[in-house]
Amino acid sequence: MIGMENKSGLFLLKQTPNILRVRGYRLYAEGGKRLVDLWLNGGAAVLGHTPPNLLREIKNTASRGLYAPLPHFTEGRFIKALSKLFPGYVYRFYAAPPAELLEKKDLKFWRPYTNPENPFAVNDTPLFIPVLQGIQTWRNWSSADLENELPYGLCVVAAQHKTTQTDENLLEQLPPNDMLPPVLLSIATRGIHDLLAAPQRAKPNLPRIIKALKDKNSIWKRQGIYLTLKEKPAQGEWNTLFNKFLEAGFLLPPTSTHPLILPGELSDGEEAKLAAALTN
Repeated sequence: MIGMENKSGLFLLKQTPNILRVRGYRLYAEGGKRLVDLWLNGGAAVLGHTPPNLLREIKNTASRGLYAPLPHFTEGRFIKALSKLFPGYVYRFYAAPPAELLEKKDLKFWRPYTNPENPFAVNDTPLFIPVLQGIQTWRNWSSADLENELPYGLCVVAAQHKTTQTDENLLEQLPPNDMLPPVLLSIATRGIHDLLAAPQRAKPNLPRIIKALKDKNSIWKRQGIYLTLKEKPAQGEWNTLFNKFLEAGFLLPPTSTHPLILPGELSDGEEAKLAAALTN
């Protein structure tokens, strides 16, 4: 059963005009309206919507007809890429998160670029799901301990450090890996390599916005490229903020449980406009 929070988020997302095409961090909608995307699909487009390597990987894999969940060498490549991003960890990966995963009280989410000095640092947490560049979809989480509306990768990954000291191995309590289609695995793998190749994304060159966020009256707090409100808003307050930003030409996350993500590039006019919106 979908809760009210989920309905609210989906409702807000549907307030945006129909999107005809996307380029980088900008959405081009019906009627000629252009939006700067500050949601970036919950983080699945943290490097923008049209990274050339990812688009090339989608085209090449799809052209071979590799849609079916069949044994393929892409699984090994995916695990190898995960090991570069999270050395010393073990993994489970699924097409959708199993109930056993959602029930884990210690489960956290990991996002790249939260620490400008160490863009891929992993905090000391027993079990986490990484939010990675790639393809994601909208799902309703059933766990009370997690954000209700996180768009998660169609290739969900749970990771645990090999030396984690727990009463019992958390991953051993989860189902075995799903057999995933090579097209999903190849996209997820390419997304990891693209993240690793772009550590500079953790330090956006947006001086006017950074200055606005440092204002003592700012209602926003910043962690790397991510912004959240200092105080949790009521749903009605977030609705008002969402529509105000939409009118100004910016797409906010449709739910306040998702962080606002600073784009990798803005024109001078867009930066000035966003700095004003964040200040007001």
